[in-house]
Amino acid sequence: MDGLHDIAATDGMAFRSMVDTPMQRSLRSAICCVGTGLHSGRQVQVTLRPAASGAGIVFLRTDLDKAIPARFDLVADTRLCTVLALPGQPAARVGTVEHLMAALSACGIGNVVVELDGPEVPVLDGSSAEWLFLLDCAGVVTLDVPTPVIQVVRPVRVQDGDAWAELRPSAGSGLDMAMSIEFAAPAIGRQALSLPLDEHGFRTVLGHARTFVQAHEVAGLRAAGLAQGGSLDNAVVVDGAQILNPAGLRCPDEFVRHKMLDAVGDLALAGAALQGRFIGHRSGHAVNNLLLRSLFSDAANWRDAPVPAWSRAAA
Repeated sequence: MDGLHDIAATDGMAFRSMVDTPMQRSLRSAICCVGTGLHSGRQVQVTLRPAASGAGIVFLRTDLDKAIPARFDLVADTRLCTVLALPGQPAARVGTVEHLMAALSACGIGNVVVELDGPEVPVLDGSSAEWLFLLDCAGVVTLDVPTPVIQVVRPVRVQDGDAWAELRPSAGSGLDMAMSIEFAAPAIGRQALSLPLDEHGFRTVLGHARTFVQAHEVAGLRAAGLAQGGSLDNAVVVDGAQILNPAGLRCPDEFVRHKMLDAVGDLALAGAALQGRFIGHRSGHAVNNLLLRSLFSDAANWRDAPVPAWSRAAA
């Protein structure tokens, strides 16, 4: 016991790493579902399959036999959703990955093959709640290799008009998040939320928050080939001061909660757990992706979190 006290006193950071270092996770069994793409309107079947440690998350378009890794540098489109595509192969793409990625990230599941027979992950109910349910049904296994962690070591900020986002260093072992939004529609207005991101917080605060749209935008979106599968069953529709969904909102600040949920999914494309603090104002998919690109554009912005020797030996 005295020796343990000495380690904690003389090398507190190392001791905390020994305690806090998470291990990689995958699914216990495969599970599938069928749903409609929010923007394509197409029915798509998805199967989530276990993968070995170090495999990461990969989207496999079974109709094209193309594998698309879930990486920030493969983001090809950010209009109202996050779209991944292989370089030089625009048809090898998969859209609306953020709600599933958020659920996987929050549950610490980093090794999965996502098989789908179409171009878009189903929107389901417009949140991450049904993905969390499917993950719970599949079960989770802990693997014998530590999870890679990326520490933010100096502030990084990006801006696009009045929208901006930052990643800052943090003394915590995970990712703290803060998001604020501002819309002219009285039903939304100004909302803000701060949350230490962990599985419990995601499940209880963010996971059930649905995507949303303003009624006056719907016709234009559909004319542009977007929102073809949108409905009151999978999105909150706002018309000025009114919520058009018969059951109303799931919580008064559902809008900012969903914006934070989106950010969790977008940041999960870093390919490793982030250690730091995220702050966003009116931040959407484009700004979130630009933030990751900026973080990794300079090696001085980040470092791999140290992995204790006992974890390496166990692996």
